[in-house]
Amino acid sequence: VGIRDHIEDRVVGIKTREVYECPAAICLLQAHQDLEKLVLTRHELSFKHLVDMEWTWLVYSGLWIEPLRSDLQAFIDSTQSRVSGTITLKMFKSSLMVVGRSSPFSLYNYDLATYESSSTFDQKEAKGFIDLWGLPSQQAGLISSAEKKSVPANLRAKRGKSSTNPSRK
Repeated sequence: VGIRDHIEDRVVGIKTREVYECPAAICLLQAHQDLEKLVLTRHELSFKHLVDMEWTWLVYSGLWIEPLRSDLQAFIDSTQSRVSGTITLKMFKSSLMVVGRSSPFSLYNYDLATYESSSTFDQKEAKGFIDLWGLPSQQAGLISSAEKKSVPANLRAKRGKSSTNPSRK
């Protein structure tokens, strides 16, 4: 666990082969990323990935005093305020797996997210979500003829009619 062998592009454009042995760092990073997945929203995680890439490039390029690096750091610091908890790792034959996780800030709710009959989420509510979420595709005609047959009649777009009000500007 923790040996990385990869090809890297240096700042000056030279490709190099890098081999790192860093088992503790890999374990800590994997545990930290899993905690982030547990406590941050989908949107925070998505944007943080972009921020992390830019922050890393700036630091790797020697631009520590770049104002953007400080701005990105402020976002990172903000997201990390809830990243706290316990991760259980399993290591076996050069592999590393997260096998347990908990946090007082966890966004995961078993009673809501389970597919068992005891779930507090009413599966019937999914139909309304699917109908609304797919409405733009239906309006744009991006739905196949086979899929159209499965769309309820009251949701099928009337082709040729405009739903915009010409009196509104």
